[in-house]
Amino acid sequence: MHCLFLGIAKWIVKRIWIDGGILTPSHLNKIQKKMYEFQIPSDLGRIPGKIHGGEGFSNFTADQWRTFFTIYATVLLWEHLSAVDRKILTQFVRICLILVNRIVKTELVREAHLRLIELVKLIENNHGRSHITPNLHLSLHLYECSSDYGPLYAFWCFSFERMNGILGNLPNSNRQIEPELMRRLMFDKQIDSIICSGIETKGLDLLERQPSAGSLSATDQFEADELHRFFMISQNIQESHISGSERFPGEFLKPTTDNVILSDEMAYLMIEYYRLIYVNLKLRKPFSESTENDTIIRIKMNKFGRCRIGSEVFGSSMSLRHVKSSYILSKFINKDGTVDCYPGQVQYYFTHKVDLSDRLAEHFLAYVHWYKPASSSNTRYYFSDDEGTCNVELWENEFYSESRDCIIPVHHILGRFVPVTYRTSNRRNAIEYLAVNPINRKFHL
Repeated sequence: MHCLFLGIAKWIVKRIWIDGGILTPSHLNKIQKKMYEFQIPSDLGRIPGKIHGGEGFSNFTADQWRTFFTIYATVLLWEHLSAVDRKILTQFVRICLILVNRIVKTELVREAHLRLIELVKLIENNHGRSHITPNLHLSLHLYECSSDYGPLYAFWCFSFERMNGILGNLPNSNRQIEPELMRRLMFDKQIDSIICSGIETKGLDLLERQPSAGSLSATDQFEADELHRFFMISQNIQESHISGSERFPGEFLKPTTDNVILSDEMAYLMIEYYRLIYVNLKLRKPFSESTENDTIIRIKMNKFGRCRIGSEVFGSSMSLRHVKSSYILSKFINKDGTVDCYPGQVQYYFTHKVDLSDRLAEHFLAYVHWYKPASSSNTRYYFSDDEGTCNVELWENEFYSESRDCIIPVHHILGRFVPVTYRTSNRRNAIEYLAVNPINRKFHL
């Protein structure tokens, strides 16, 4: 954690780019102004503070450096860097996105290692050997550490620092803190032992352990193999056949509106969706012409403003307090058979029941407005280097018209992203695109 962010990230920005005159005070003011436009979900951790004061990027913690490089850096710094420094930025952002992920494939860790080697070479060849630090050397051992102990998330220091904060907030006399904390822990342990012993003691029901709530409750209902299968559904949509009625590690959350009557347009879209999912099912709207064995679609649904999947809460435009978490990514199969990832904004989540031949199936679905892709690949992959690495994509800041594709099972949600508008030119009539900054999944296996 400290090697990657307080060591390398801080060194690149402050010692190479700021001290080297690449990022000037006027650049920092522009970066700070653009920074306010980002719509950051509240659960991403501490948002970086002001960067244009003092010597620039003052007093950033490791967590703030992580957030800055994984979310902000590409869009904020791109126009102020040369081609070589853009490549350094692209390489390092890609490295951070891989290494801070909670689920990491072996080949991705290997990719991060090769990119770290390339990063060190780029810094040495373009900024001099004097800018090669011990942290850059130590980072080359992250591949071995991750291979031996798993993702860096499993053993980095963020959890220890958070625990220190929790212990520091416990009541104490500010005199003998360590013995008081140990006495508190031993006392809690004794109570747990009495509760678990099965001895019926009056009053202990007030101290019984509460069931897991929020994101922790997912582990109470699902085994590791079930969680893994769910995770792979959103990754491999060509091989997974999901209707939306399958279990998922989460739940729909308030605000809710029950027994909402389907509009004619929505009923039509639902029929189109079910026809694709259930090939042999014949559905029709009420009071429409019928044929033999037709099933009338149920005209009521329950709407929800939020959805929790694992430890992540996805919002929607229905819940204004959580609209910043409503921007999602999902994979679609194109007409030519290729798979592409599309960004969109969830309008609401809903459950709907349909009568099948053998059961009544309840479906957990999301209604999403999808953004249109940029007119050319050069625009879409504007933030790419000469090797094709692109961490942030540009899309049209306009939605597709409503269609059956607006309805997806929540199982197909790939993740969230942070939206911000961006212009590739300073001209007054320049097109304003939507920059899509993906957020790593908060998913535990």
